[in-house]
Amino acid sequence: MSKPRVAVVLFNLGGPDNQEAVQPFLFNLFNDPAIIGLPNPFRYFLAKLISSRRAPVAKHIYQEMGGGSPIVPLTEEQAAGLKKELSADWDVEVFISMRYWHPLNDDVALNVKAFAPDHIIALPLYPQFSTTTTASSFKDWKRAAKKHALDIPTTFVCCYPTESHFIKAHAELIRPYYEAAKAHGNPRILFSAHGLPEKTVAAGDPYQWQVEQTTQAVLKELNIPDVDYINTYQSRVGPLQWIKPATDEEIKRGGADGVPLVIVPIAFVSEHSETLVELDIEYGKLAAEHGVTHYGRVPALGSVQGYMTSLAKICRDSLHRTEIAPDTGKRLCPENYAKCPCLTESVAA
Repeated sequence: MSKPRVAVVLFNLGGPDNQEAVQPFLFNLFNDPAIIGLPNPFRYFLAKLISSRRAPVAKHIYQEMGGGSPIVPLTEEQAAGLKKELSADWDVEVFISMRYWHPLNDDVALNVKAFAPDHIIALPLYPQFSTTTTASSFKDWKRAAKKHALDIPTTFVCCYPTESHFIKAHAELIRPYYEAAKAHGNPRILFSAHGLPEKTVAAGDPYQWQVEQTTQAVLKELNIPDVDYINTYQSRVGPLQWIKPATDEEIKRGGADGVPLVIVPIAFVSEHSETLVELDIEYGKLAAEHGVTHYGRVPALGSVQGYMTSLAKICRDSLHRTEIAPDTGKRLCPENYAKCPCLTESVAA
């Protein structure tokens, strides 16, 4: 019996690979209707304006990381690790596709078509679903697949916020940082995730709820009695009200309370500007300025074995599904989250 021939496509945000790519990357980001909901041509011109104004600051941020984002090579490492996990059972190739900078969906769709798989698994490197991330990636993938006549049965894994191996991988990374922080007092864990505008969540986006479910599952795995923790949100931009509490405000509060802090990037699986610059440099400086007794930042999951095991299990369990569903195959979100892809056609359209 021959092995199934499967293409796995890993989706992530992407990032500029050099200084010249910063402004076009930002334009692609802000020109996404999932990010700015204005109709064209208004969104196009606003994206041009915002990207030109933000480019100088963003270039400085990426200069802190050597001139560009490390997200593509780190995602390539994850793809290689996942392929290794699956190769014993499948004739498999793992592709990476970035939403706002290369490799983009059109090029990846052509590469997948050339591979000629029997089945495709669309797997986001966003563990928690949001209309601004996973839904946007899936919608653009379907556009590219249709454009290039890539008509192959496809499984869309919308999320995996509480998958057991994913949770254990987080807990294993957190534990030594928590133990180190105990030398400075009773630690407080800040589970930091990228924020969203409040109106996005109010419209039924399940992201915040799923982030909190991840945190609760990790805490259960850690099993620390009376643990001091809080979910926080970072990277807010623009004039809109964003979900709270803000990570930077909680860092200040940690200093006022005299507690050591352990920062966990609970919704990021790769190191990039929000971890290497925002959490490490900017918030590290903020912690020092506000007298935080200890500031320990847990690494993103990257290619740790537990996360590779998690992604491989998700792929195996999802192979014969063609609907959009979480890793469990069953709806996770409460009924009031109207943007859950298990209810809406917005992703499938």
